[in-house]
Amino acid sequence: MKHTITLGLVSTLSAVVVDQASKMAVVANASTLSSGVSVFPGFNLVYHRNDGVTFGLLNGAPWWGLVLLATVVCLWLVVLMFRTKEEGEAVAHGLIIGGALGNVIDRIRVGSVTDFLDFYVWDLHWPAFNLADTAIFCGVALLLAWPGLKRTQPEQ
Repeated sequence: MKHTITLGLVSTLSAVVVDQASKMAVVANASTLSSGVSVFPGFNLVYHRNDGVTFGLLNGAPWWGLVLLATVVCLWLVVLMFRTKEEGEAVAHGLIIGGALGNVIDRIRVGSVTDFLDFYVWDLHWPAFNLADTAIFCGVALLLAWPGLKRTQPEQ
């Protein structure tokens, strides 16, 4: 069980550190990225501030309200992470918590979140997002896939 908690905490810390480091690099290059930099067809790096949540929902909501909501969700996930005996679930919870905390840090520091990953097809752009959002997505995907992944693992 202690190993499971360690995996969850390492996942949390890793998600926060990678997210914050990437956002610092983007902010340091904001003038270059403000108009977007093409990396390859279908993907740009951009500098965008988002004061809403996923896809700009709740745009204009007070930053402290979003911080409060994220904090409550994180606390609930910490409880789940400490209760689970499954390594995959602990990693998934850790990724979600780390991603949420990465965005909370932005909201507390500057009142909005730095987004910079811009994927598109022709002129259709997916809303820009960041590595915290990616950690949250991967954590949720792992939670959903874990029961099936667990069944395919050999018995020990």
